[in-house]
Amino acid sequence: MTDPVRSCILTRERASPAALIRLALAPDGRVLPDVRAKAPGRGAWIGVTRAELDTAIAKGKLRGQLARTLRDADIIIPDDLPALIAAALERNALDRLGLESRTGTLLTGSDRIETAARSGKLHALYHAADAREDGCRKLAQAWRVGSDAEGSDLRGLALPVDRTILSLALGRENVVHIGVNDRAAAGRLSEALDRWLHFIGPDLTPAPCATAAQGASAPGSAPARPAVTTDEDIE
Repeated sequence: MTDPVRSCILTRERASPAALIRLALAPDGRVLPDVRAKAPGRGAWIGVTRAELDTAIAKGKLRGQLARTLRDADIIIPDDLPALIAAALERNALDRLGLESRTGTLLTGSDRIETAARSGKLHALYHAADAREDGCRKLAQAWRVGSDAEGSDLRGLALPVDRTILSLALGRENVVHIGVNDRAAAGRLSEALDRWLHFIGPDLTPAPCATAAQGASAPGSAPARPAVTTDEDIE
């Protein structure tokens, strides 16, 4: 069975629901983020950045497209909708990190990550926003060696949260670096993290160690592209 795609109501670009953000219509008429796409009732999809959403709200474009898509002219768009979306995406990404930690697919501690990296068992590498650059470089070099990618720019991704937040999310102490030793887990994490980072935009994403695409997986792996079976704005 192939996965469906949805269209962003603002740009008309099509993508997997996992790459977009669902906005759900609450019973009181408010439009709220439904990042896990589980809320009942009517909804619409967006795939823009926070800055683009701010512009669409200011110009009335979001209201017009939502009213048309949801067939409701009396919708209420909260003043803090962009902030609500950013917070929901962050919570979703951190929850995914915590879930993968509990299933044993994450490594913490520089020595453990370096060993996995050099043995070719590392599929993704992430760092706290306050990680030291020399520590990031050391692990990146080990990853390139283990991946036969020496001379490339393969390296980890600095996340826009510090070690305190990552430690709370994983339920561990002093989490500065995170390695992923399972390919499927790396894909699930990349999906949640990429959506969050795309929305908040580069200005809010620290990058002393890498860019988002480089943190997703080892060389040679690429996210699956869903086949088109449906093309819906509303669900």
